[in-house]
Amino acid sequence: MRHILTLLATTSLLLLSNCGRDNSSPVGSYPVGLPTTQPITPVSSVSPYQDVRWKDLRQAETQLDTNIVKTFLFNEGTVWPPGFKAYAESLLSKGKNPGLGIRNIHRQGLTGKGVAVAIIDQNLCRAHPGRDHPEFAGKIVEYHDVGCNQPVTEGSMHGPAVASLLVGSTIGTAPDARVYYVAAPMWRGDAEALADALDWITERNSGLSDNMRIRVVSVSAAPSGPGSPFRNGAAWDSAFARATRAGILVLDCTWDHCITTPCYYDLNDPEDLSKCTPGFPGAEQAFDSDRLCVPLRRTTAEQYHSGSYSYQYTGRGGLSWTVPYVAGVLALGWQLRPDLSGEQVMHLLRASAYSKGDQIKVVNPTAFIDSVRAHPH
Repeated sequence: MRHILTLLATTSLLLLSNCGRDNSSPVGSYPVGLPTTQPITPVSSVSPYQDVRWKDLRQAETQLDTNIVKTFLFNEGTVWPPGFKAYAESLLSKGKNPGLGIRNIHRQGLTGKGVAVAIIDQNLCRAHPGRDHPEFAGKIVEYHDVGCNQPVTEGSMHGPAVASLLVGSTIGTAPDARVYYVAAPMWRGDAEALADALDWITERNSGLSDNMRIRVVSVSAAPSGPGSPFRNGAAWDSAFARATRAGILVLDCTWDHCITTPCYYDLNDPEDLSKCTPGFPGAEQAFDSDRLCVPLRRTTAEQYHSGSYSYQYTGRGGLSWTVPYVAGVLALGWQLRPDLSGEQVMHLLRASAYSKGDQIKVVNPTAFIDSVRAHPH
């Protein structure tokens, strides 16, 4: 029964972050910084976990307090009453921290340098590749599109977010990793496109030298299996099997293969694993004890138009955010021990998890790195 309830809750929250094209994206162009051409809509009432991007909250000031503000989905286009602007900015800043000891690992020189990863997700702005969001500018080795058919001057909500969570300079778990990025039209709900994307990665990888090969693919979607919103799931399963046989570790959100489950850290003490709460904020029971808890209440990069950069804070987040986080943690391990296989690093990741009670396992990057160091050559 627990698995069924968790499946339903996890699937619904996953869909919030990656089941369709984000129709609330701004239209037109705007200068670097705030999306000034996006209409700002005044609101007079608010509720927990509300999407208040490009909303003017000054008329709702009497309903605001710090407890509700930290649940919102907001961005730099949100207009705050003067008394809450500084608090919102502090959340935006705190949410950039991957937490759980990641930044201390970076200070030790482990940043994913020399490791190649891949992402399959929605499109990025590619009119001027040199003008990518500063979080991941210069880190995309190759960009391939399998049918998004979107203007190269326009991006998505989801793509820049997952890229920043993996390799973001101030947000990512592996800020110096190299990225092969494949844009796929996930909003169409056809797993064939994602299968084509994964096959492209597998084929591309076959031509790379051993020290340059792609180690892990981050896929923040559930293209097959129970609860999947995609059709043609068998195509994804076949591509998944081909990539696995080729030695590529594929991380996705499918019920059969997903290794992560949600948790959220204490924004004021994000390094303390004991303060991670399993489940989604406001839905704390929506987690699976067989999987690793990974933080998802985070700040991510925004880039809807070429040359325009901003950030958003997600007070709840989705399971999508957990996949690039873990892919980046594994990249840190591979920087240290490139000889380890995907199966070996996954074993070490699970074995090093922090236990919180009998059923809760939280990803523990510091212990993972220690285990990688200690693993026999």
